Amino acid sequence: MEAIVLYTTPVAGHLIPMVELGKLIHTHQPSLTIHILIAPVPYGASSTAPYIAAVSSTTPYITFHNHPTITLPPNTSNSTIETLIFEFINLNNPNVHRSLLSISKSYNIQALIMDFFCSNALSIAANLNIPGYHFSTSGAAALTYKLYLPTIQKNGTTNFKDLNKSQVLNVPGVPPFQSSDLPKILLNNECFLECSITLANSSGIIVNTFESLEPRAIQAIADGLCVPDNPTPPVYYIGPLSRGHNEDEAVAHECLTWLDSQPCQSVVFLCFGSLGLFSIEQLKEIASGLENSGHRFLWVVRNPPSGDENHSLAVSTQPDPDLDSLLPEGFLGRTKERGLVVKSWAPQVAVLNHNSVGGFVSHCGWNSVLEAVCAGVPMVAWPLYAEQRFNRVVLVEDVKMALWMNESEDGFVSATEVEMRVRELMDSENSNSTVRERVIALKEGAKATVCEGGSSRVALIKLVESWKN
Repeated sequence: MEAIVLYTTPVAGHLIPMVELGKLIHTHQPSLTIHILIAPVPYGASSTAPYIAAVSSTTPYITFHNHPTITLPPNTSNSTIETLIFEFINLNNPNVHRSLLSISKSYNIQALIMDFFCSNALSIAANLNIPGYHFSTSGAAALTYKLYLPTIQKNGTTNFKDLNKSQVLNVPGVPPFQSSDLPKILLNNECFLECSITLANSSGIIVNTFESLEPRAIQAIADGLCVPDNPTPPVYYIGPLSRGHNEDEAVAHECLTWLDSQPCQSVVFLCFGSLGLFSIEQLKEIASGLENSGHRFLWVVRNPPSGDENHSLAVSTQPDPDLDSLLPEGFLGRTKERGLVVKSWAPQVAVLNHNSVGGFVSHCGWNSVLEAVCAGVPMVAWPLYAEQRFNRVVLVEDVKMALWMNESEDGFVSATEVEMRVRELMDSENSNSTVRERVIALKEGAKATVCEGGSSRVALIKLVESWKN
């Protein structure tokens, strides 16, 4: 029997698209079984346990392999969450080796596909004569700078953390951007650069995007501009891998019933991902901005951070927030006729596809971007962590499907700014028609690319055929 092995961190933004990739591969090649290796991480990942259990119970051809917890050396106590992730995953390599040997006893492993954080496992695959592939859970634009980082360093940037925040970087295929738009993990950890170097040595790169969404970046990669000194490995653009909503899960949620009673495209949806946390002060500013905008809104509020400066990648384990204590006094009562605030979670795919939703204030996580594209909903871009600041540059300036949320140097956004951006997106007389028309066109492109003869369907066929050969 033949198998594909996928290797991912258990963060929802990486795990879910990796599972969707496995499903897509199996749909095209049903004889393949899918094995998913789950790396440990330095924070509670229990929030993904119900998802893994649900996939296991409904998808018999997918088998999860949860690797044991790893004890870090004592000198890492002051490390950032991002640095700890790399430490954990690098120390997990012996478990990856054992898992591959175990699986290979019963299956002929066609490929090991790993996400960016897990890229150092490429050497393990090579030693076992297994083709190693990188899966980019971000788009083609993010792939351009990852491929180009070794060139930036070669041209004189020896230490990325020493870059001036306002220094403009020029990477082929994307608009010029400031160094502060790069992920903080790159600026503080050389492991990021090491993983970037492995990309060009892989058997291929699989990207969760499609050609009409990011043509400029895709062309730059195809022309070899991002790896000027070596051949670029084959790149397969097979997206959008956007998870469909769970009907049972969605029907049970109060927000969809509330949306049913709202006018068409009248509601702005605010949601910032499973790891997007705001201080109480910021929550109050958002509330004031929404109230002053006069627009209908659906807002997902998560528990504020506990005070840890590294909270941005930590899953909150506190109880659901008491909304009355988090929001301005009387806010819920004053806005009850036109707004709904829900705790912690909403069925995002179902919400975005509801005809009452006309705008999306998002953290610019790539999964959320693709879900907005597939639903045809324009965005206000408010990045929080990881590659999201870079995504904002691309979405606003290149893709032109989003508006820019302006923040202070420390990332704080005022109530006035929230009000202005919501009005700009939602007011019929002021609405940015270019952004709205652009995202509708992208929605049609997303549908076409996965159909027979579409570019993503063709790329998937080429990927699977490469394993056969």
